[in-house]
Amino acid sequence: MTDTAKYEIAIGATPQFLDEQSDVAAGRFVFAYTISIRNIGSVAAQLISRHWIITDGDGTVQEVRGLGVVGKQPVLKPGESFEYTSGCALSTPVGTMRGSYQMTAEDGTRFEAPIAEFTLAMPRVLH
Repeated sequence: MTDTAKYEIAIGATPQFLDEQSDVAAGRFVFAYTISIRNIGSVAAQLISRHWIITDGDGTVQEVRGLGVVGKQPVLKPGESFEYTSGCALSTPVGTMRGSYQMTAEDGTRFEAPIAEFTLAMPRVLH
């Protein structure tokens, strides 16, 4: 087994527009996103920190870094999953998020788990 396969994390994202928390007239668009993290590698790994790159519809980029996710630093054994929901606010009805989780495997190896870009969009804005 290659090292890459040893340290492999699958990440999925499901975004949702929060109409009740948004104020469209004031240019405040609030989104929730549910992230599922699954260890598809062969060694246990702990999520240590996160790095998000959030881009709004005008091209303005905001970077967010911090320890853990929703106050936790979960340890995932091979085959285990962790899911959480968080959110962000944009000044435009459409934007994107991408980033990575910084992980530490039980053998001490540090690696990044990339988070593929996903779209945040108010309903009926994109065709």
